[in-house]
Amino acid sequence: MDEAFLHDCLFFTTNRLGRLITKIAEEEFASTGFSPMYAYLTRLVASSPGISQKELAEKLAIAPSTLTRFVDKLEMKQMVERRVQGKTVLVYPTDRGADMVETFREASNRLQERYEAVLGKDAADHLTTLLEESSDALERKH
Repeated sequence: MDEAFLHDCLFFTTNRLGRLITKIAEEEFASTGFSPMYAYLTRLVASSPGISQKELAEKLAIAPSTLTRFVDKLEMKQMVERRVQGKTVLVYPTDRGADMVETFREASNRLQERYEAVLGKDAADHLTTLLEESSDALERKH
């Protein structure tokens, strides 16, 4: 059976990496009671109170409808609140959301330490940069 194509396929290798890093991230964020995406969204809102949902979706590289579902859930958990300003929906951290930022930052740091322990700091930094540049280039051409 010809399996070589799997090792030469960006689609396969990035999905494999995505599944592995997601598993590790979920393990590191489990103690917070929130998934990594909810934690990163809350951190963005806390660092930019009044950020628009549109800008949040762009920063997180997710569809606006997906972001709306995430914000709905965080609002139910009293981590963020929405305020409508004209046609724009702005998102603000609640006191509870702001209070969780340091906990989320610590989980992020543990995640980074964990993958850097395996890959090495320089390789992890290089891989992160390369993936971000590649994603940006593909988005511009898509």
